Amino acid sequence: MAVGGPGTDSSIPYAPPSPRPLRADARRNRDQILAAALETFAREGHSVSLDEIARRAGVGPGTVHRHFPTKEALFEAVVITRIQRLTEKARSLTAMPDPAAALFDFLFDVLDEGAVKKDLVDALIGAGVDVGEVTGAATRGLNEVLGVLLTRAQAAGIRQDVTVTELMAVMASTLIATRRSGHDPGLSRRVLQIFCDGLRAG
Repeated sequence: MAVGGPGTDSSIPYAPPSPRPLRADARRNRDQILAAALETFAREGHSVSLDEIARRAGVGPGTVHRHFPTKEALFEAVVITRIQRLTEKARSLTAMPDPAAALFDFLFDVLDEGAVKKDLVDALIGAGVDVGEVTGAATRGLNEVLGVLLTRAQAAGIRQDVTVTELMAVMASTLIATRRSGHDPGLSRRVLQIFCDGLRAG
């Protein structure tokens, strides 16, 4: 039974659906490719070739190309899956009794996710990909629920002149610091904590 997000025919949670109906064996192949891509792009970023993804998925390169004609198409599916998972995390925090803590918890969730998943950093900072094209409707969904978290936190007293766009810009900048601070893995968390403290002080 599929356990993906709404409307998906994948067994991978929150994976985007195939654009066409698939037989059971084709669905399994697609899921194997997505699973391999999720793991490989997370560790190595956008630079990995489709042939390498095929090898790790245990399928032929032609099978990968049938489901994902370009590396960008496969990367898009992976990033959408990541963003939809983050959206669900954000949605689960909207009922927290402390709205500011809910917002900050989510920002640190994004940071922790990006610290170990290079593909998420690539998507957020545009490293070799068109961020707008890659994320599309998935990003709009994330921005909507992030807007709910931000509005609740502002009603609870954090500074009023911050927008979702600015939050995402700060996250992208902090994730760049994550990528570049291998000698100091705690740097990005300290940077984000300073930002969150500034929001409370406003």
